Amino acid sequence: MSVIYTVGYEGTDIERFVATLKTVGVQCLVDVRAVALSRKKGFSKKSLASRLEVEGIEYRHFIDLGDPKAGREAAKAGLLDEFRAIYLGHLDSEAARTATKSLAVAAGEKPTCLLCFERDPKTCHRSLVTETLTDFETFHLFADDPERYIRNAAKLPSYNPREGVAAA
Repeated sequence: MSVIYTVGYEGTDIERFVATLKTVGVQCLVDVRAVALSRKKGFSKKSLASRLEVEGIEYRHFIDLGDPKAGREAAKAGLLDEFRAIYLGHLDSEAARTATKSLAVAAGEKPTCLLCFERDPKTCHRSLVTETLTDFETFHLFADDPERYIRNAAKLPSYNPREGVAAA
């Protein structure tokens, strides 16, 4: 089984964020935000893509895997069951199913990490996306301390490229 990483940029800065990705060997960052804008310096789509390109990391925006506005509002209000129901309904859409298949192919080709804002993957839709990827082990990254992945390198899952990956 191969691995897919997830990460949120809440509570970190662009330097530690990029260092985390590089430390674990991420080669492709898949942005699953519906709106790829941020008030945090370096995390809006264009500036993030430019920075990652310099670091040798591919940037891809899968807008069809973004959380719909109603889901974002429910999550912001702390209505996590409602948020989850809304997003799971969204994942049943044709656009999201197609995007999930494309994501599985991308993640099967190189070490890939899903990006959203929330630090805690339990409160973020990126965890729901990874639940649909049955051929992958999910490993959640926390980008506030990239050194933890150096100290614990032996505990990191190994990436195994896949051939002919089929999405759920």
